[in-house]
Amino acid sequence: MFDEMKGKRVLVTGSSRGIGAAVARRLGGLGAHVAVHYHRSEGPAQAVCDDIRQAGGQAFLVQGDVSRSREATAIVDQAAEQLGGLDLLINNAGDMLGRVSLDEMDDAHYDRVMDLNARSVVMASRAALPYLRQAGAGNIIHTGSIAARNGGGPGAGLYASAKGFVTTLTRNMAKELAGDNIRVNAVAPGVITTDFHVRHSNDAQMDAACATIPQSRLGSAEDCVGAYLFLATDALSGYVTGQIIEVNGGQLMP
Repeated sequence: MFDEMKGKRVLVTGSSRGIGAAVARRLGGLGAHVAVHYHRSEGPAQAVCDDIRQAGGQAFLVQGDVSRSREATAIVDQAAEQLGGLDLLINNAGDMLGRVSLDEMDDAHYDRVMDLNARSVVMASRAALPYLRQAGAGNIIHTGSIAARNGGGPGAGLYASAKGFVTTLTRNMAKELAGDNIRVNAVAPGVITTDFHVRHSNDAQMDAACATIPQSRLGSAEDCVGAYLFLATDALSGYVTGQIIEVNGGQLMP
């Protein structure tokens, strides 16, 4: 079923840790050629590359700050150069960058959050278009969040809004790029036990979130991988575009 992944040229931004790392490892294990992107976490990114190679796949490191337009473009260009083109872009890089309430917010925090979570998606996608068009078809998958629908927790208003931006952009890009045979979708994880919540949530917040989940457990990065694989595989989702797949254990049922 996943044979079409063999040789597919893939860039996963923010793939040194968490969901991005899990997706990169799985795609590489299926035979995709994966550009593993990181900003500062070179060691964990190298570990992802090593795991992919040990599984028989091909992987390359790509470094840069996706929140800066010029660097986002350079990351895509470097990945395409190493891979010999591009078939799939997964815009996964993002972060809350701290819980900041409205009355504590300043221009610098606003810029950092929106640049990392919104600007990066626009600029990386724009940079990928020539390569996807050259391939004759393509696929873009964004990482959204349950916060885009429920507004996020305390101090997460900007992050939630940026993810809402990504959700809307997904639908617009799907319409705009359908004529190029490029599908655009998103995966919206719920509360996932990655280092994101180690940095931004305490035990009481995680316990409170878990109590609202019908499956009575928090999610893992691996719980999210299947949604990305589904969207990445034309045989399974060739007629799916402009969609947001919610992966949250039933916490949100839109």
